[in-house]
Amino acid sequence: MVSNVLSHSDVAELLSDPSVAKRAETARKIAADFDRGSLTDAEKGLAEEIFRLMVKDAEVRVREALANNLKSNPLVPRDVAVSLAKDVNSVALPILESSEVLTDEDLVEIISQHDTDKQSVIAGRPNVSETVSEAIVETQNEEVVKRLVSNPGAEISEGSLGKVVETLGDRDSIQDAMVRRPRLPVTVSERLVTLVSENMRAQIEGKLDLAPAAMADLVMQIRERAVLSLSIESGGDELVQLVTQLRKKKRLTPSIIIRSLCVGDLAFFETAIGELAGISAANARELIHDDGGLGLRAVSERAGIARKYFPAIRAAVDVARETEYDGGEHDRERYSRRMIERILTQYGDLGVDLEADDLDYLLNKMDGLPIDPPKGSRG
Repeated sequence: MVSNVLSHSDVAELLSDPSVAKRAETARKIAADFDRGSLTDAEKGLAEEIFRLMVKDAEVRVREALANNLKSNPLVPRDVAVSLAKDVNSVALPILESSEVLTDEDLVEIISQHDTDKQSVIAGRPNVSETVSEAIVETQNEEVVKRLVSNPGAEISEGSLGKVVETLGDRDSIQDAMVRRPRLPVTVSERLVTLVSENMRAQIEGKLDLAPAAMADLVMQIRERAVLSLSIESGGDELVQLVTQLRKKKRLTPSIIIRSLCVGDLAFFETAIGELAGISAANARELIHDDGGLGLRAVSERAGIARKYFPAIRAAVDVARETEYDGGEHDRERYSRRMIERILTQYGDLGVDLEADDLDYLLNKMDGLPIDPPKGSRG
């Protein structure tokens, strides 16, 4: 144990002892006493001097003993922690894993040294700031980035998550880690959905006997269903961000707009129409629900929606006004069935023939929905 009778000559003798084991044991004991906080100010100052000498010890074993016993101590001088963190991996990794003394600047500098083991340990720290996460993402190292994304204690900005999707999003391990994060910004989720659906196309093209156009339609339907599931879980600013991104990427198509109505996602429809028409969602909502129907037609035309879709839109909006989810099992599917049935009836009453692709889509959609149960049997 360090005591107030320990002199500078004693320190010099300890460090010059030819026995590596003795020096390592000394490092361990002094670090242990320092960790317990049982030293006087004078002893603490002397211990810090010993540490500064020991981080320069030629024997790795001595520096390892120091690092292992100081890794969780918040009172270690920063220069000592930094010296240990920049050392060989057997010395550095315990400090990088646990030390709270290291600053973001220290960690970013170490990340820039391109040591994968050190980068990986930093990515797995209990708490990782957005600044450090950004530096890790910039490495574009799949294993390191996977560990970061899998770390619930890592704060990762929307921009950094987007960069992960752009640079490594085609890797299965990264996709899995992204999906497992507790919460992803909806815009990042949409980009990931798009990427996954394109990967799926590549995987199944040789396995399914489909024409290219049919394959593209299948992939689009799967992607749009996934995007609308994101929409239903979003709201407010997130929904606006999602719709804006879809428009910028040319993915805000009549197909996904009509599909949103078929599944009863009126908020997506209103926001999408507003985005395409260049007006706020609130103004679009007011026009869409105009009792005379002129507002709906006007805003749909301004949004560039083809006239052939207007009867479907009109019928869907009417159903949305009249119908609520019943709260029972499969209530969303029953809602969608009623919506699609009304759309088909509306077209029939108007004497309008749906194009084959449109009719196939609606009928296929109905085929996948459960039949309404007998009256009185809903949960």
